[in-house]
Amino acid sequence: MIKTDSPRAGVAGWPVDHSRSPTIHRHWLKELGLSGSYERFAVRPGEFGQFAIRIGRGELVGANVTAPHKEAAFRVCDRRTRVAEALGAVNTLWRQDGLLWGDNTDVGGFLANMDDSAPGWAGRAKLAVVIGAGGAARAIVYALKSRGFERIAVVNRTQSRAEALAAHFGRPTQATPWSDLTADLREADLLVNASVLGMAGQPPLVVDLSPLPNHAVVADIVYVPLSTPLIDAARARGLRVVDGLGMLLHQAAPAFARWFGAQPTVTPALRALVEAEVLATHMEAG
Repeated sequence: MIKTDSPRAGVAGWPVDHSRSPTIHRHWLKELGLSGSYERFAVRPGEFGQFAIRIGRGELVGANVTAPHKEAAFRVCDRRTRVAEALGAVNTLWRQDGLLWGDNTDVGGFLANMDDSAPGWAGRAKLAVVIGAGGAARAIVYALKSRGFERIAVVNRTQSRAEALAAHFGRPTQATPWSDLTADLREADLLVNASVLGMAGQPPLVVDLSPLPNHAVVADIVYVPLSTPLIDAARARGLRVVDGLGMLLHQAAPAFARWFGAQPTVTPALRALVEAEVLATHMEAG
C-alpha cells in the first residue's frame, strides 16, 4: 500500500447519500487529531470492479461497501478474512502487499453492540430467534454461533430463504415456519429483528412479545427510526433492549483502525451526534 500524508477512505454504494459512515469516521478523525478524509462514492451497479481497482493506489487507502455492492466486493477481492468467506459478503476493503483484501465487520459490530448494551446477554445461550434471512441475518447467525447458542431459529415470511440460510450454516441453525414463531418465543433467550421490517418506509414488524420469558433480550438492527415499534413494545414489557444504531457505530471501528492507524472508541458523544443526524433526516422524510 502506498503511504501518504493524507489518506482517503469512504463508503461506496448506490445510492449512498443516506450513509451515516462519513459522520462517524470524520468525528473520529477530528477527535484523534488525524489527517485524512472520508467521503461518499456513488458507484453504479456493474461498475464496482473499476472502483475497487483504485483502492491502495495513491491516497485511497480503503473503502466501506454498502448496498448493493457487498457481493460484488466479495468477488473482486484477492484475499478475504474467515468471516467474510463464511458470509459471502464484504463491507470493508484495503490493499496489503499488492493484494485487495476484504472483511465483513457486521459480525463484530453486532457482538460489540450487544456486549455494550446488554452485558451478559449470552449467558444462557440456549435459543435465539432471528427474524429475516438476508445479509444482515447471515452476519447475526454467524455471530450467535460464535457465542455458542444451542439453537438458532431463523424465521422469514419466505420460508425457502430461511431454509437456504439454515442450510448454509448447518447446526445449530434451523428454519422455523412463521406459524411456529410463538412457540419458539416462549423459550427464547434472545429475539433479533434482522429484517427491514419496522424501518422507515417499510411495513411494520408485527410480533406479539407476550410469550417471551422475562429474562429475554430483544434486539433490532433497524436504526431509522431510532426506537422501532419492536423496541418500544419490548421496553413496555420491561425487557432489555438493544437498538440498531450501536451496531452501525461498532462495525465502523475496525475499518477506521486499519485505514488510519489508530483505534477509535464508540462514545456517548458519537452516538448523540449520529442520533441527531438520523432524527433530523427522519423528520424531514416524514
